Amino acid sequence: MERLYLPAAIAGIKVTLRHFFMRKVTMQYPEERWVVPEGYRGAPYLVKDQEGRTKCVSCQLCEFVCPPKAIRITPPGPQPNPTVGNVEKIPAEFNINMLRCIFCGLCQEVCPEEAIFLMKDYSLVGVARKDMIYNKEKLLSLGGTHNDQIHKWKRKADEAREQGLKV
Repeated sequence: MERLYLPAAIAGIKVTLRHFFMRKVTMQYPEERWVVPEGYRGAPYLVKDQEGRTKCVSCQLCEFVCPPKAIRITPPGPQPNPTVGNVEKIPAEFNINMLRCIFCGLCQEVCPEEAIFLMKDYSLVGVARKDMIYNKEKLLSLGGTHNDQIHKWKRKADEAREQGLKV
């Protein structure tokens, strides 16, 4: 009986039929997505304040704390931006190499201005390596506007106006 391989063929057919009538476990990825749990740490991105200004003030703390050194910030230099006064120093360049990023979340924790957050997206794609280096514009477009209850810069500008300073 073993020489005919009949018991092995019947066992294989039973396994095939058992799996044929089970419910489907394959996810149709672009249409269906996993629900990420609370506390999921995804890719970092930058946000703007209510007035559309970049919240990052080039303190470079996120660059210093990043373990794989994936963040590169170029400060604006000694000349302030005349349109916003001395209120904030928008970085000249802000790049994050997503290929090096380990999604640890230290950059979000250390940011004093709450300018960098972690998105809940898990699909980062790029055709070439240069596509995975996100610049300031791309990071801001991913982040959007962050609505705070604290309008720190608005209060400082109002105080400066009251004192007669040019803002």
